Amino acid sequence: MTLEQRLLDGNDATVLCPLTTLASRDTDAGHRLLARYRTTQNSRDLDQSINHFERASDLCPMNHLCRPAALFNLAIAKFVSCQADGRYLDLDIPINLFQDALDLRPTGHPDRVSTQLHLAIALLSRFAKRGFQSDPIAAKELLSEVLDICHANSHIYRAASIAIESSALHSAGSINAKNLEQERSAASMLPLSPNQLAHKAEWCSRRDDPHALDEVISLHYDALGYYNTMHACRGQLLCNLSSSLLTRFERRGNAEDLNQAITLQREALALHPVGHPDRSISLANLANRLSTRFHCRGNVKDLDQAIALDREALALRPVGHTLRSSSLSGLANRLSTRFKRRGNDKDLDQAIALHREALALRPVGHTDRSLSLDNLAVQLSIRFKRRGNDKDMDQAIALQMEALALRPVGHTSRSSSLNNLAVQLSIRFNQRGNDEDLDQAIALHREVLALCPVGHAHRLPSLNNLGNQLSTRFDLRSNDEDLEETIALHREALALYPVGHTDRSSSLNNLAVQLSTRFVRRGNRKDLDESLEKLHCALTLLTRHDPRQVIFHGSFATVYLSLHHLRLDGTGAGKDNDSLNAAMRHLKAAANVVSAGVLPRLRASLSWVSHACQHSHDTELEAHATSMQLLDAYMSTTASVSSRHNIMKDFPSTLAVDAASCALRRGDVCRAVELLEQGRTIIWTQMTRLRTPLDSLQTRGDRAAALMKKFRDLSSLLNKPPANYPEATPRVDVEAEETRYRCLVEDWNRVVEGIRKIEGFSRFLLPPLFSDLVDAARDGPIIVLIASKSSCDAIIIPHKQPPTSIQLPTNLEKLQTLMVKFQRTSKLALVRALMELWDDVVHPVVDILGGFARRGSRIWWCPTSVFNFLPLHAAGEYKKHGQFLSQLYISSYTPSLTALIKAREHDRSLSVSFAAIGQDHPPGASFTLDCVEPELELVRSLLPPPPAVFFTKITSVDATKSRALRALQDNAWLHCSCHGTQEYNDPFNSAFLMRDQPLSLLNITQTDLSRHEFAFLSACDTAAGDLSTPDEVIHLAAGLQFAGVKSVIGTLWKVADATVKRLVEEFYKNFCKDGIMNSERAARALHQAVQSLASDRDVPLDQRIVFVHIGI
Repeated sequence: MTLEQRLLDGNDATVLCPLTTLASRDTDAGHRLLARYRTTQNSRDLDQSINHFERASDLCPMNHLCRPAALFNLAIAKFVSCQADGRYLDLDIPINLFQDALDLRPTGHPDRVSTQLHLAIALLSRFAKRGFQSDPIAAKELLSEVLDICHANSHIYRAASIAIESSALHSAGSINAKNLEQERSAASMLPLSPNQLAHKAEWCSRRDDPHALDEVISLHYDALGYYNTMHACRGQLLCNLSSSLLTRFERRGNAEDLNQAITLQREALALHPVGHPDRSISLANLANRLSTRFHCRGNVKDLDQAIALDREALALRPVGHTLRSSSLSGLANRLSTRFKRRGNDKDLDQAIALHREALALRPVGHTDRSLSLDNLAVQLSIRFKRRGNDKDMDQAIALQMEALALRPVGHTSRSSSLNNLAVQLSIRFNQRGNDEDLDQAIALHREVLALCPVGHAHRLPSLNNLGNQLSTRFDLRSNDEDLEETIALHREALALYPVGHTDRSSSLNNLAVQLSTRFVRRGNRKDLDESLEKLHCALTLLTRHDPRQVIFHGSFATVYLSLHHLRLDGTGAGKDNDSLNAAMRHLKAAANVVSAGVLPRLRASLSWVSHACQHSHDTELEAHATSMQLLDAYMSTTASVSSRHNIMKDFPSTLAVDAASCALRRGDVCRAVELLEQGRTIIWTQMTRLRTPLDSLQTRGDRAAALMKKFRDLSSLLNKPPANYPEATPRVDVEAEETRYRCLVEDWNRVVEGIRKIEGFSRFLLPPLFSDLVDAARDGPIIVLIASKSSCDAIIIPHKQPPTSIQLPTNLEKLQTLMVKFQRTSKLALVRALMELWDDVVHPVVDILGGFARRGSRIWWCPTSVFNFLPLHAAGEYKKHGQFLSQLYISSYTPSLTALIKAREHDRSLSVSFAAIGQDHPPGASFTLDCVEPELELVRSLLPPPPAVFFTKITSVDATKSRALRALQDNAWLHCSCHGTQEYNDPFNSAFLMRDQPLSLLNITQTDLSRHEFAFLSACDTAAGDLSTPDEVIHLAAGLQFAGVKSVIGTLWKVADATVKRLVEEFYKNFCKDGIMNSERAARALHQAVQSLASDRDVPLDQRIVFVHIGI
């Protein structure tokens, strides 16, 4: 019999698992009754023992694996019965049974020696009573073989020696009472066989009998004395003794038992080298012992070694192995433990993948299915907290519900399922705010605690969980009873954590937080002092890489902020407050705990931003910059741009503008521009990073060239469109792809860090400095508009002079109202809105702009927040002799300064390949665009003829998605006339509607247009944008520019056919008037075209201002 690992309630434990699987009730009952008979000498116990062994023997027919053990057990009981009753004539029965058992235990069998010894003593006993001359001869042969095999100092050797002496006396005929006593002594010294010891050990593991456990351990130590190092049974005995010592450690807490269990298991592993059939079992057992010691002492080396052993064991248990699911679960649990310790996402992802595989191997009806359901649910819950993916939470709850259904009232693991379901409900409450979830979670936790009375192994986590949920409810309802009960529960939990326990620090933190809460509630300074003292202890207990630091620093910050608010630190209002500074230090520290993972750090940094802004603290700018950096890092781990956009919705959309506003309040205009550029258009920036040219690295040596190649290879892999999985795709496949992508991102980041170490590349792909950004204004000033709750400002950036900031005479609320006004259809409402826009935004800028730009020159607007949805180019007084921006300057837009700089990087192509793409009636369209074909022909007629321009037209049935995309790739000049859609819920699905399928913004972003010059988007809503994430500037026109097109014309809203015809004609007349194609003329040509329509009353005002220019 050997040991095997089994997971119970998510914790590691070991149970005995005999090589022979004879574990029936009759066998166990027989051994129990026989053992009781030896103590009480009650013959009824002996008779019942024989009955049980006989039934067990009947259940094991010939050739059954367990038959020799059944025969041996029955022979022992029969032999004892003969001795007890003096029925020596019946000795033939046990002798025949011993002989039959011996015949089934050939040379080398671990129990052969014990069987030979018992048979020899039975033969000698029969010779003594009946005088069969062949009995002592046969007994001597059996005993001689035993003596040849066994070690001289072993227990069995001594028993055989006594029996040999008795045999000699029998042969000499000098048999007396002393000889019979010596024979009985030999019989009493017979060691239990390994299987008998295993049964005893298993029996003890199921019952809390300290004396019996000590006796089993003693018997195992005795057995080791006579099974030497080379004996086949020694490894089995070592495993079993190690297991029994582990059981005693778990019950009594003696560390020496655990150390000895590990030592013995190491020896057992040494006896099971590579190739041995029991090696995987020894590996798993040693991993289990080391894991147990890690949980007691916190030495990560034990955990690392346990994981390495688990991996080797799993490799020895391929698909189809009966113990594979056990190995999968064991390794998964160990990886999960290490993740909690170090915060490495790879450990968490791998743990989930292993638990999924284990669950697949435990289908409905499998005894361990509920355990696998429980384990997987817990890990998905942890990952949800880490990354915020709703699918993980939903699946965790579904799995936990199934697990609970498999654990009805009375089930030993029901408390575990109740607890975990309660945890899932509390998580859902935190996300969705449904009070019923919180109340139900508390009720479930109370039920769990009732199932875990004082002394129960799981009482400790139950105390913590109930305390945490009561604390949450107190925060919600301010019921003092909940707070007092919370503190009492956490005090009891802390008392149960011994010094050195890995979770003692978390318990200290839990209690400290509640004491701090009570201090705020009642003002008792003792609560505050105790809270700080316990937090200091908790933080001291953590290792340098423990991810829980992010939580503890957050707790410290909460306490110090409470102290600051109550002004108990001895300083007056308005002074440099020590408590406030301490709170900010801890919030900063929390945001920089790398092992905690990006999402917890991001949340900590946002808390830092909130409190720093609230108190106007000196770290406010640093907090904003840290948050934007972490938001960028968090989004970069997601392959899908649509998923990144959804992530953006979960975080403050004003982060960048608030940071810039803060910088302006501190008088640092340049820093304001830098922060805006860092925190806006993050999705576009991440995509363009992957297309960064690195040709200059080629000449910097072999290492630089190798980094350049690796950067290109990894960027190419990351830039590939993510797979679109059908809904039926197994979750494990989706997660494997997600893990692969995150690993690629980590590799890419390491390469980027390597490139930054090369001279001249120290700022490679870092947020640009103002000294770099100012180059965007080389062809005209840029006006950055900032709308935040604190103020609305404009920053004018000229090329050769310092930037200038202007506080605008408006606020965010007014601008939001103004934006709504532009959605009205009446001309009067539109005029009033444009006049308000002039008065509050544009005119204050124009007043200052005269010092930087001459009249009639070009300017660029870079709007943020709500400014993105205002037609700045059309602002004016709209009265006779009134001023209009369009009369003063030629307006263009740019989503970011970096985008404008990149648009100027490539030289103009000498050849002009021009594609006109038109689709008048795509599937699902409510009406036909009759102007499409005439419009494209008009464009053809106005373009210079070949060879100046090579013209291609794709319309009607030919204008499919694939052909349009190919035309987009093959031609650097484009004109698109079709239906356009702006998808506000998923803006990356905004599209040009083609004959078969939409040509989406997502399709465009995946196309390299870095050499493209110009695109005229004659379609509706191509520059409309997305209200939920305005500073990401996600629309078709911006997408084309970020993809590489230098100059783009788009529409702010719906456009009429008649307007398009007139404007297109005027535009191309001005654009191509001298036969030369130059994309930098597009803004001026559009400006002139719009001006030519100004006096035409047939063109409504909203149609005259619908077109905008983006780019150079």
